[in-house]
Amino acid sequence: MVSTEYERRIAARFATFDQDGNGWIDRGDFNAAAKALLAEFAVPARSDRGQALYAGAEAFWQGMAGIADRDGDQRITREEFVTGAVKRLRDNPDRFAEIARPFLHASLAVADPDGDGRATVSDTVRVLRVFHVPENVAHAVASALDADGDGRVGEAEIVPAFARYFTVPE
Repeated sequence: MVSTEYERRIAARFATFDQDGNGWIDRGDFNAAAKALLAEFAVPARSDRGQALYAGAEAFWQGMAGIADRDGDQRITREEFVTGAVKRLRDNPDRFAEIARPFLHASLAVADPDGDGRATVSDTVRVLRVFHVPENVAHAVASALDADGDGRVGEAEIVPAFARYFTVPE
């Protein structure tokens, strides 16, 4: 795939992070995503799971800012997002996985009411919908993540898939 096609795909993924649609990603977008996820699953923000989610959101923001916020203004523009992905993540999706892992781990804990480390496919769809993934796509993705067909999705499936989606040019 030519670089411009990869850049176009990465630019389209920018909207996933720009929760308020203001044209840049900032700490507030990560906090808004955490708040929306807690509301969806009726988990109190002051609970252990709520606090872990906010801590994961902060860690994710810090990692993203470190990779992409080239001018240090605490905002990541679409151009900075694409440049960061092309220069720092394209050939190293594991780096992105490690940045995202605390947030994804905490998100899974919010969506996993029995605490076994796995969410149902339907709860995975709910998480994706909170992050503005269209319903038909959310269902397809959640079902695909359930590789063994047991109706459950765990961190071992979620983290690499998330990293691939945001870094690999397929």
